[in-house]
Amino acid sequence: WLHSHVCCRLYLSPHRCAPLSLCRLTGNEPLTILPLTSEMEEAAVKAHYKVCDRLKLEKKQRRMCRRDPGVAETLMEAISMSALECQYQFRFERWNCTLEGRYRASLLKRGFKETAFLYAISSAGLTHAMAKACSAGRMERCTCDEAPDLENREAWQWGGCGDNLKYSNKFVKEFLGRKPNKDLRARVDFHNNLVGMKVIKAGVETTCKCHGVSGSCTVRTCWRQLSPFHEIGKQLKQKYETSLKVGSTTNEATGEGDISPPKKSIPGHSDQIPRTTDLVYIDDSPSFCLMSRYSPGTSGRKCYKDKNCDSICCGRGHNTQSRVVTRPCQCQVRWCCYVECKQCTQREEVYTCKD
Repeated sequence: WLHSHVCCRLYLSPHRCAPLSLCRLTGNEPLTILPLTSEMEEAAVKAHYKVCDRLKLEKKQRRMCRRDPGVAETLMEAISMSALECQYQFRFERWNCTLEGRYRASLLKRGFKETAFLYAISSAGLTHAMAKACSAGRMERCTCDEAPDLENREAWQWGGCGDNLKYSNKFVKEFLGRKPNKDLRARVDFHNNLVGMKVIKAGVETTCKCHGVSGSCTVRTCWRQLSPFHEIGKQLKQKYETSLKVGSTTNEATGEGDISPPKKSIPGHSDQIPRTTDLVYIDDSPSFCLMSRYSPGTSGRKCYKDKNCDSICCGRGHNTQSRVVTRPCQCQVRWCCYVECKQCTQREEVYTCKD
């Protein structure tokens, strides 16, 4: 994480007081911002570049990362946010979004539906984080979305500080690269990236605040705001559930490759032509039951007896362990400023998949 620091000092006229310890400050003295020294600037740039290099980006992406100090921080935030949301959405599944080392690398080499979700949630995360970073003032090249393309209606006044989706979309499209023409896998990844971005765009809401005498809404200040990222993850998980297996065809008019249903009809798979909002994949997923290059398997995984033990444990059955736990309970807020709780002890059963 990068933090920008602004150094300030009180500018006091020499004749106003003697040593600082003897000064009586009134609170009205003007503030001036001290510029960073060349040494400080050089150290900040080196630190920023190191973060960009550590992210293992492609040449163009590394260049984009380096040109604005806020980009590295936003990229790291997007990666973390996307991974956590993926793990939350798949917490009850055989594949629980385990992304440690070799599992992630192996998954990304294949065109599974899980890979489709990873590409979509990653592009959505970067789009969301970048738009928020602009409105939060963490970027040098963008600021709030002033919604200039929206019409003033009734007593609406576009103001506030909206999330800058316009800049974010432009940045992410450039960061992820142009649409590939020939390679099917590259086109599928590009398609799924765009699905993530489109879910973000579809979730933009207009938020308003009323101004007027006695709470009346004579004038409303409105701005555009993105949906919470948890809602984005939920929508992408639904798209994962209805994702389509695809193949490749050549567009005779342009000579470019197109994504289409598989040439051979596959039992259990739809021949539906994918829409631009559908997640698509090209390889059937493994079961994720046993340890493999793609996941650690489900041996020892915690499950919920009446919810997902049968599915997660892949027919191997589950172990039951009884334990006593103590938790805060019957909590009440006390004046002033603290919460008082009792400690309740109860016995609970924990279920884990057999080997």
